[in-house]
Amino acid sequence: MDVNTDLAMWSNQLIISAMIVYAFAMIFYAFDLFGSRELKASQTAVGSTARPSSVRRTNRKTASTAVLDRPGDDDSAAPAPSTRKNRRRGARIGTSLLVLAVLLHAAAVLTRALSVARVPWGNMMEYVLTATTITVIVYLVVLIKKDVRYLGTFVSGGVLLCLGLAITVFYTPAAKLIPALDSYWIAIHVPIAILSTALLYISAILAVFQILKSVHETKDPKWLRFMHRLPASTDLERTSYTIAAVGFITWTFTLIAGAIWAEVAWSRYWGWDSKEIWTFVVWVIYAAYLHARATRGWGPTKVAVLNLIGIASVIFNFTVVNVYFNGLHSYSGLD
Repeated sequence: MDVNTDLAMWSNQLIISAMIVYAFAMIFYAFDLFGSRELKASQTAVGSTARPSSVRRTNRKTASTAVLDRPGDDDSAAPAPSTRKNRRRGARIGTSLLVLAVLLHAAAVLTRALSVARVPWGNMMEYVLTATTITVIVYLVVLIKKDVRYLGTFVSGGVLLCLGLAITVFYTPAAKLIPALDSYWIAIHVPIAILSTALLYISAILAVFQILKSVHETKDPKWLRFMHRLPASTDLERTSYTIAAVGFITWTFTLIAGAIWAEVAWSRYWGWDSKEIWTFVVWVIYAAYLHARATRGWGPTKVAVLNLIGIASVIFNFTVVNVYFNGLHSYSGLD
């Protein structure tokens, strides 16, 4: 079947449209995370409501000693409802824009798949396009269970950067699959690898915040004042670990499925190909991370650094190994 160039063109236009919306989402998330004006306004509102409230309580007690203050009467410890609502306006707008962006993004993936009548992950460009979609979806799913909107700046920013690379450095015109990839295993092995990458990326961002939050809790430097908006470093570490543990399980399946596919394609499960080696290296690093965290032999910061080394190895495996290392897995699609 010939490539539908019109759908391929629409896919490219949808990518650019999604990038524009991602950029605005990143800006609003950044205002929510790093802005302090709303916080100061809420503190001022607290101060202004405290005195009248105390005066009212004093008057009530003077008028009648039989009237007892109820716990709910003291509203000086919390900002006014309108102020509370405005404090996260940037995060709410950012999340709404992110949902719109991922819809455009998913439409770009769908039109790319329809243009070539196959799965949309046959080269590096398509892998990035699909992986970033899954990353945003994972973030939004986690957001349903836990308020992690402080990650929004780096999720939207990271996806924006990756899409920029996809349509420039990694750009590959729509085409049929090369014969080596024309197997049903491409619909099993690669999607699990994409999901693993998305999970490990979200976990790594949390690890960065965990390290910064631990510094903020001990030294409280001025440049980390925005960290007051985040949960405790122990909570960040726990969430990061949970997501990384799931990512490790899916990466294990990626490694096993790749070996089975290799046996089908080349009549051997393992051939010490560069891609096979680095996929195993990633697995070893994350296994060490989970082991170090479980045994409590290392402190939380050192364990988080292992997490960051792990995501660095994933990025190295995808970029440098795919482009510069010769082997049977040279499917980048780049000339």
